[in-house]
Amino acid sequence: MRNLIRTELFKIFKQRKTFYAIAAVFVLEAFIMVSAYFQGREFLDVFLENLRESFEFQGNLLNGNLIIYLVLNSFWFHIPLILMIVVSGFLTGEYKDRTVEAVLLQPVSKSQYIISKYIAALVFTAVILGILILSTFLLSYLFFGKGDLVVFLEGLSFYNSTEAFNRLMIAFLVGSLTMFFYAVVSITLAVLFQEATVTWIVAALFLIGTTLLLRLEFDSKWVNSLFFPKLTDSWQYVFFSEIPFRTILNKSLVLIGYTGFVAWIGIRVFQKRDIT
Repeated sequence: MRNLIRTELFKIFKQRKTFYAIAAVFVLEAFIMVSAYFQGREFLDVFLENLRESFEFQGNLLNGNLIIYLVLNSFWFHIPLILMIVVSGFLTGEYKDRTVEAVLLQPVSKSQYIISKYIAALVFTAVILGILILSTFLLSYLFFGKGDLVVFLEGLSFYNSTEAFNRLMIAFLVGSLTMFFYAVVSITLAVLFQEATVTWIVAALFLIGTTLLLRLEFDSKWVNSLFFPKLTDSWQYVFFSEIPFRTILNKSLVLIGYTGFVAWIGIRVFQKRDIT
């Protein structure tokens, strides 16, 4: 099994699309930073215009911590979309090239093969997230400096530079669970649909649907706590004035459960399907 995982990782990091994904992350970061550089101050002035009549703001609010928070907001759609397109290709590409049949002619079970795909997808996602986190913090602080963070969630909140850094790091870690969920969904969709274009379309629709359904509110607290689209925003809770750690933990554990369930579906379908 270890050798199979090593082989999968070797294949992933030898493919050009892996580096396209990394490049796409940098392009997204650059777009956010350039937009903030040219339009961020104007946006902040409009956002805080009414408050300036009652409060006096000191220091530079357009700083690295705000830029990092803006990058975090790409967790809603852009980063998951990049991940789902690239990760699903780990399997759809092998269906297309008929590599799946060649591998399973070797002394490798279907279970070992597909599980290694899921593990490789999770490792790849962790690498992408690691690059994103490291580059975002370094570039944001390098070009915009440090400062207080202002966010508007259930009211306007300000956090000093140290607290902002701690909350941003926690938010990235919590948000990573959502990215792992989407990576696992991508492999499962590839198992179900096999063809790359169809898988990409379904993955995009799944992501769009999840984002839209996040806004739904149900009367039942239990439904709200178990409805999976409403589990993908846990990182936002980190920026409440009082962090609801219990809520974040509960939502994260349920999301991990969904991640395992989706992987189980993919494994079972792959095991039962006639590859030849």
